[in-house]
Amino acid sequence: MDLNKYGNSILPYIPFFYVIWSDDLLSASEIEVVKIAIKEDKSLNKEDKKQLSTWLDKSNPPKNSEIKQWQQLITNSNVTLVESEAYPLEAFSRKVAKFYCDSCDTNEQLKEIELNLGIQPNHYSHLFNVEVVQQPFSNFYNGTEIDAILNKKHLEKINAFRSFLKEDIFKWNIQTDKEKARTKVLKQLQVLASKGWGALAYPNAYGGEGNIESYASIFEHLIFVDGSLAVKFGVQFGLFGGSIQNLGSKQHHDNYLKATGEANLLGCFAMTETGHGSNVRGIKTTATYIHKDRSLVIHTPGKNDNKEYIGNALHSKMASVFAQLIVNGKNKGVHAILVPLRNKKHDVLEGITIVDNGYKLGLNGVDNGKIWFNQVKVPVENLLDKYGRIDDEGNYESEIKKPNKRFFTMLGTLVGGRICVAKGALAAAKMSITIAVKHALQRRQFNDSLKVQEDLLLDYPTHQLRLIPKIATSYVYHIVLQKTMESYALNTSDDKRKIETQVAGLKACITWFATKAIQECREACGGKGYLLENRIADLKNDSDIFTTFEGDNTVLLQLAAKGVLSDFRSELNAGGFVSVLKLLRTRFSDKLATINPAYSNKTDKAHLYNPKFHLHAMDYRLRRLTDTAAMRIRGYIKKGVPSYQAFLKVQTHLLEVGKAYSEVLAIKWYYDFVSKQSNGKYKDLLYQLGALHGLSIIRKDATWYLEQGYLSSTKSKAIRQRVERLSTELRPHANSLVDGFGIPQFLVTAPIAN
Repeated sequence: MDLNKYGNSILPYIPFFYVIWSDDLLSASEIEVVKIAIKEDKSLNKEDKKQLSTWLDKSNPPKNSEIKQWQQLITNSNVTLVESEAYPLEAFSRKVAKFYCDSCDTNEQLKEIELNLGIQPNHYSHLFNVEVVQQPFSNFYNGTEIDAILNKKHLEKINAFRSFLKEDIFKWNIQTDKEKARTKVLKQLQVLASKGWGALAYPNAYGGEGNIESYASIFEHLIFVDGSLAVKFGVQFGLFGGSIQNLGSKQHHDNYLKATGEANLLGCFAMTETGHGSNVRGIKTTATYIHKDRSLVIHTPGKNDNKEYIGNALHSKMASVFAQLIVNGKNKGVHAILVPLRNKKHDVLEGITIVDNGYKLGLNGVDNGKIWFNQVKVPVENLLDKYGRIDDEGNYESEIKKPNKRFFTMLGTLVGGRICVAKGALAAAKMSITIAVKHALQRRQFNDSLKVQEDLLLDYPTHQLRLIPKIATSYVYHIVLQKTMESYALNTSDDKRKIETQVAGLKACITWFATKAIQECREACGGKGYLLENRIADLKNDSDIFTTFEGDNTVLLQLAAKGVLSDFRSELNAGGFVSVLKLLRTRFSDKLATINPAYSNKTDKAHLYNPKFHLHAMDYRLRRLTDTAAMRIRGYIKKGVPSYQAFLKVQTHLLEVGKAYSEVLAIKWYYDFVSKQSNGKYKDLLYQLGALHGLSIIRKDATWYLEQGYLSSTKSKAIRQRVERLSTELRPHANSLVDGFGIPQFLVTAPIAN
């Protein structure tokens, strides 16, 4: 074989061109990628560049004899292909070149070609006829270091809790008996309480640390143990205890909060009613004030006005009951009242009926029940009276005069629970993705030769596309939920409308994402994913309810959209003519952007991976949807349609506004976080994950962007290709990325993941 015909600078390109022509990889756009790489390669002289460019001519491809010479050159080098290297084909090509030429060195342009063509070395290694080291993943990134970056603020507390979970009582096992599951979960709850974990969010005076952010992280980690334990933990310490802490006054704190944190007083949160679902303001249970004995009479007026799906109902001694407060014959709106349910012997008290909800799709370790009240009398002191109280003369008083504002202020104090639900759903997705990825790094399936070891599941582009974008989105949502909880913790004012709007949309988007991700993971594990021992089935069933409790997602997206429209209207009203001009200017610039071919056809990597592009695209969608929704509602109202009916007519439009708002919020907060990182190696990784998430979101809404003219068909196709290529690019690091979720290995008990 005549090596003289190949210059030293051309040698590293030979394996690439062999793969390209052996498998006919080159499309027009991919030819452009290779041409650019050759053009920018300073190690090549003019003759080398001319030769390589000649080999890119699809109308005059290299002769078969030439391609066979390339194969012989590669085979004779006796170089090993290591699949787990960060750039396997580039590393292999460099070693081949070194075999023939000591002066040949690293060629950065080959990395660009490998990244942009999405070449899978394991799919082409049989072409080389060389030894292949089939290591399933790279250790270029360290999962522990990633975890430390993601959880830096509370890492010490989180790690202490992870160590605590090694206790035998938290060991996961299959549970098919409802009563045994409930008994185990209750014992686990009591152990958590005895060590102070349940009271974390309470003030120091009541056994806590005033640390709701760490509390939320604890809740998330309990999902890794058992979804039922996490939910029971949330009901006892978050909902019941949280209602006392946030809606009660000092007397309630002194009487009940410490006992609640220690689980000496078990309680439940009785808000939802069978007949009224998400409509809290429309609940029918009443609390009527009787002045002569300073009492409140709690009553369920109708058969379907009972409290429904109440967690901890069968174990509780007390309930935080939401009811219409009637004072002097006037309805003062929904308030919370502490109502004893059982005596010391655990007998249900007179006038109260509690019925087990029975078996559910999941969470059967949680004792959900229905509760009816028949003229149950409690002292007026049991009214949680931070925002509304009854004075000694029997008159109602509140610093918040408007009933609507008072109602939403009360509910706003409970937003923390909604954040925890989103964190819990995301935790279930993280565990499922971890199991599916680790399975895919062990399980082999198919090949084109019985003599060659079968391919790993995660080496298939389809499998990568199923799982790796979900890893990226999980990272984005992890950071976003941390930021959300931090904002909630720092907001000490009673007005929580802004954070409530943010949480409403994010909770909906994140829980829906989790449900879809877990289902994809189940399918990605085949029949093994269907076995209870592999955890995904339980994670799927336990987290499914998260899309509807703490607010039905469809309702929450409308709440988020109304918040966006309210801000839109306030901005216009406050700014007057100037704001109108600003809106018109924005519309005009948007129009220019969408009809500008230079922008709508821009497909280079630097542009498509740029956070500014992702932010601009998503923000453009939000602005357009908000603008058009507002105009539609205004048009209906001008025609005489009542505002409520006008909103109903654009209900599906509002859902898109809510989603778009949440997507903008998520990508903005994520990139803000990444921009502040100091470790360049991991900062680049986080940007890659952000790019994969951002492009996936834009790809999901490609139809809308195409309709608007924001994307051309060429750019839409390029985005699809970039999603696929980023998934391939991140594939060697999949194991490190799921380890970066910080799930302790002893909790990843699925046999297929070990």
